[in-house]
This record gives sequence, C-alpha cells and structure tokens, in this order.
Amino acid sequence: MSDQNTPAPRPVSLVAIVALLALLSLFGLVTVRVYTHHRSAAPQNEAPENLSKDLAWKATPELRQTALSDLRAKQALQATTYGWVDQKAGIVRLPIDRAMDLVVQEHQGK
Repeated sequence: MSDQNTPAPRPVSLVAIVALLALLSLFGLVTVRVYTHHRSAAPQNEAPENLSKDLAWKATPELRQTALSDLRAKQALQATTYGWVDQKAGIVRLPIDRAMDLVVQEHQGK
C-alpha cells in the first residue's frame, strides 16, 4: 500500500538551522528593544517632584496611605448621608440603612 515513487525526505542542513536561530534571536532582540525603550518608570519609582499631579499620590508609601484613608473617609460619608448622584436625572444617594428599610418595606407589601 505504500507508494514506491515517493521521494525520501531531504535532511535539513546545519546552515539552515543556524540561520533560522539567528533570525529568531534578532527578532527577539528587536522586540525587547522596542517594548522596553518606550516604557516609562513606574510612578512609585519616580521622584515625587517629577510626577504629574494626578499620579503624585503614588510616589511614597505615606502618600499612598493618605490617599487610601481619604478615599475610605469619602466612601464612608457617601454610605451614610443623603445626596444627589445626578440631579437632572433625579438619582439620589441614600444611606445604606435607609435603603435596606425601603427594600424590606417594598417586599413586605407583596
């Protein structure tokens, strides 16, 4: 059942293998060079005076901790007070306890 006219496979030359590996290495070097050349340093590795205002909080652990505690205080205030989310659309913010009471009242009536 085998075909007698099928030619035997030709061996791959050592020169072709070396050339292929050299091209692959060159491609890898160019890729690494392109991707690492345009990367800027991480904000936590930059000097605070070199950072933009919106990234300055990432400069030091103390600034990150201060930003985190400010964010948590703001979220705690939002979770416990009334306020407008979008006044034009009529969307308000309720304290969590009041919102839970309203949901319970709504479901008790059904």
